[in-house]
Parts: sequence; C-alpha cells; structure tokens
Amino acid sequence: MHDTNLLQLITDDFAPAQQLLALLQTESLALHGREMQLLEEILAQKQALIILLEQHGRKRSEILASLNLPINRSGLEQLASHSSIGEQLLEQSDALTDLLGQCQAINAHNGQSILVQQAATANQLKILTGGEPPALYDARGSTSKLAMPRALSQA
Repeated sequence: MHDTNLLQLITDDFAPAQQLLALLQTESLALHGREMQLLEEILAQKQALIILLEQHGRKRSEILASLNLPINRSGLEQLASHSSIGEQLLEQSDALTDLLGQCQAINAHNGQSILVQQAATANQLKILTGGEPPALYDARGSTSKLAMPRALSQA
C-alpha cells in the first residue's frame, strides 16, 4: 500500500518538474533579454511549482518515516526490496531525481547570469554617478581629478 502511494507521488511530480524545467529554460532567455515582465510571471509560476514539489517531497518522506525507514535513497531501496513494484519505484525515482538535477543545474546557471548582470549594472551606475575616478590623463600628463560625484541627472 505504501509503495503504491509513494510511486503515485513520484509519478505525479513528473509534470510539475518538467514544467519547472521549461520555465527555467525560458527564464534563462528572459534574463539575457532583460525582459522584466516575463521574469515576474516566471517567478510566480516557479514558486507555485516549487511549493507543490516540496509538498510531495514531504509526503514521500513521511511515508518512509512512518515505516521507520531512512528518509533517503537507502530507505527507498529498502522499501523497494520488499515490494512487487520495487523496480518500477526505483526507476521512477531515479528519473525524477535526474529531472530535478537538470532543474538545479539550469537554476544555478541562471543565478550566475543574475550575478553577472548585477555586477555590470553596479559598474554602470558607478560610471554614471562618478563613483570611480577616471583613469584618464589631462594635458599636463597627470591623472585628472574628480571634483565630486555627480547626480544621475547631471551625468
């Protein structure tokens, strides 16, 4: 009984995990194009999918815990060894783990893209506000002095 419930929870997670993967791929494109409206929509959808996946993950953990099994791959293997659908349970679990691993990899890549864009924006703001002294030489051959930081309206 517990094994079929666990298999059903794993199977139910494929659709949201695939949707999450597609959203993360779309998010990657939107980040490069800096499409803020699309990014906001993606964020809302991502949050809903992540909450659903977390709920199912908790239910799977509760099933294993209720059987006094470890809440990890080892516990799943122990349950599978005593189940008629054990092989299918492990195969589906591995497939879901791979799919979620792909989601994590793309999410990490998107996070790096965000950090790069934040650094570029911060650098551009420093230039506009005069936060960094210029590395230019004046007519006498010395570096020019920066009088005061400028407001964006004066840049």
